[in-house]
Amino acid sequence: MVINTRLATLADISALQELIRESVSVLGSQYYTSRQIASGLTHVFGVDTQLIHDGTYLVAEVEKQIAGSGGWSKRKTLFGRDQSKLDGTDPLLDPETESARVRAFFVHPRWSRKGIASSLLQSCEDAARRAGFKSVELVATLPGVPFYLARGYQTASAIPIETPDGESLPAFLMEKSLKSAGTCPV
Repeated sequence: MVINTRLATLADISALQELIRESVSVLGSQYYTSRQIASGLTHVFGVDTQLIHDGTYLVAEVEKQIAGSGGWSKRKTLFGRDQSKLDGTDPLLDPETESARVRAFFVHPRWSRKGIASSLLQSCEDAARRAGFKSVELVATLPGVPFYLARGYQTASAIPIETPDGESLPAFLMEKSLKSAGTCPV
C-alpha cells in the first residue's frame, strides 16, 4: 500500500468533512453513544481552516482517495473546528515556552490500523520540531488514546468535552517531548 501525504487545500474541505463524519461515526461508536457522536459532529469535530491556511494540515491519500487527515498547529487552539473559536482569533504560540498542538486526526474506517495516522503523526511531529517546538500536546478522544500512548504520549489529565446541547465526551490532554525523539524524513 502506497500512502501519499500532501498539504490539505481549501478544495479538500468537502472530502474532509465526509472523512470526519465517517471516522467519528464508525470508529467512535465503540466508545461513545450515538447522541455523543451526533453532538460531537455538530459542535466539535470538523475542519479548522486555519490549519489549512497555515500549511500545517495534511491529508494522506491511498488509491487516489483521502484515507486520513491530521495536522499540527503553532496556534493556541487545542481542538475543535472553525466554529469553536468564539471570537475568531487564534494567537500564535511561543515555541520556546509552549507546546505545539497536534490537531484534527481522522482516519477513514476502511484504512484504520494500516499506518495512515502513524505516517501523518510522524510528519507533524517532525514539522513542529523544525519550527522550534520542544514538545507537543493534544486532546485525544477515547478511540485515539491507545494510538497516542503507543507513540510515546503521556496522559496529563482528563478533559471532558462539553457540548452546547448538554452532551459530554470523555477525552484526555496528552503530551510528548520532541527533544529526544528521532526525526523521520517527510
